[in-house]
Amino acid sequence: MSLLPRIQVSLSAGLLLDRARAEDDARWPAAVARERQEARRTYAARCDVAMAQQVAERAGPPGEHGVPLPTVHQAAAMDLTGAGDEMAARWRTDREEAAALLRELEAGGELAAGEVLDEAADSAVLTGLLARQEARTAPDPSTAAELCLTAVPLIALAVHPGRHRP
Repeated sequence: MSLLPRIQVSLSAGLLLDRARAEDDARWPAAVARERQEARRTYAARCDVAMAQQVAERAGPPGEHGVPLPTVHQAAAMDLTGAGDEMAARWRTDREEAAALLRELEAGGELAAGEVLDEAADSAVLTGLLARQEARTAPDPSTAAELCLTAVPLIALAVHPGRHRP
């Protein structure tokens, strides 16, 4: 079994995803602009929540072991990343549960469906690329093939979002 095609895909998948996003931007500029505006609104809401959490935590004992609390912007980004990771994980196991999670997250007003789905796609790509990277250094072809098979549905989930999105 030759690992060369797998290595080529693992090296180009991120670039191909960026190219696909650029094509979406060119093809549907109004929708992209609307999603960006919605993302700015929900980002501001996440920052407000993070700031309130920081104020509440500062009133109590300081962070354990001298670990600094995340900044407002870091906390807002972590919330979105966590939601995307959870969405991707649920989408792979139970799509109805994933759709329910998406509706719940959007109902809170801090996250927009589009940005959660984008973050879920990023999470799936990253997990898939990490599996592909691990396949490149696998000790034997059988292990490499198993790792590649693990990566395929993750990359497919991200590359073909129209087929997989709720």
